[in-house]
Amino acid sequence: MPLDHAQRFAHLTELLVRWQWLWAPAPFVHRHSPWLGASSDQIEAAQAIGACLTALEDDDCQRLQHEPYTGTPLAQWLPVTELRELAQVSPAQGIMSSFPDSWAQHVSGRKWQQMQAFAPHVMMPGEGRLVEWCAGKGHLGRLMARWQQQPVVGLEWQPALCVDGQHLADHQQLAVEMVCHDVMQPEVEQWLTEGGAVAALHACGDLHVRLVELVRERGTSLTLAPCCYQRTSAEHYRPLSREGQALSRNLGLELTREHLAMAVQETVTASRGEQRKRERGNAWRLGFDELQREQRGRDEYLPVPSLAYGRMPDQFADFCRWAAHRKGIELAGEIDWAHYESRGWLRLRDTNRYELVRHLFRRPLEVWLVLDRVLWLEEAGFDVELSEFCARELTPRNLLIKAVPPR
Repeated sequence: MPLDHAQRFAHLTELLVRWQWLWAPAPFVHRHSPWLGASSDQIEAAQAIGACLTALEDDDCQRLQHEPYTGTPLAQWLPVTELRELAQVSPAQGIMSSFPDSWAQHVSGRKWQQMQAFAPHVMMPGEGRLVEWCAGKGHLGRLMARWQQQPVVGLEWQPALCVDGQHLADHQQLAVEMVCHDVMQPEVEQWLTEGGAVAALHACGDLHVRLVELVRERGTSLTLAPCCYQRTSAEHYRPLSREGQALSRNLGLELTREHLAMAVQETVTASRGEQRKRERGNAWRLGFDELQREQRGRDEYLPVPSLAYGRMPDQFADFCRWAAHRKGIELAGEIDWAHYESRGWLRLRDTNRYELVRHLFRRPLEVWLVLDRVLWLEEAGFDVELSEFCARELTPRNLLIKAVPPR
């Protein structure tokens, strides 16, 4: 018999807690094994897993980065099958709709594909207007207005995006009203009404939490694909549902922003060129980490601000100088740049292997976070469905929450 939302949530909580010592440490910040702090009853497994991972061939490591549950040697120690099954979510009923190519004007190709997959599942209001939450330029709202022949309100806090979105809607003669409004402010509740409907495609962190909170209060139908759970003001995650709060308290599950970020680190849409740039950027950051530890005489990781890959210097030495300047470090003496760059690439090799453990828990953690939102809605009497609205190749953030208020 299939597990209900609460049962699946409870099983996931137990597994996340049991293995948190293994998946929670971030390998990127450790020069050696991230599990050196394992307890006496964990150290044997940690050493065996570490030896297994570091012995992996490059091809096997790359394959497991994309298919972590398939043929993994970690199944000897970890509940791989159970994790995979608990993280599986059924596809949403229905198929991706095909809209006229002319409707995709001013929308990027991948975004348009995601909208085509998401739109057929958007619940429309019985009366009144559909609200698009965090609308940007209102691309989804314009699609829904044109397809359903119903008015749409797009809520967006950036004035420039509202102006551009309103211009596009007016030019296409669509009943879309772009409203410049910070959805985190109290006045936003006026747009959510009992019997109404709101949709959000990839609303981030606190923005979609605020939406779910208001939906519960106002009795509004919800269609939501959440994203970027780490974009929150709180350093530590506090479960939303009563069930989540009780289980986390009783079992001792503690999640930080860094853990929430882990849940959304999977990328399957980047080109090979983009992947190579990302790999080089990570290797350089690790090479600089080796350098700064020795220069400062402190064997600890020093976070460096992110730098868009398109703005990365052409040379490793220039990157290190930039990073050192940003962190207020005076680089002293003759520096063998090739040596530190080589050390960075060696560390990246080991880091990628240690990360394979986290890959096993990445999707289960994301499903756990979404189930926390699902249970929060169910506790308010909503009828809630959880599904995948598209294949992960289109976007890994493909989880869909559909919630209907109690009648």
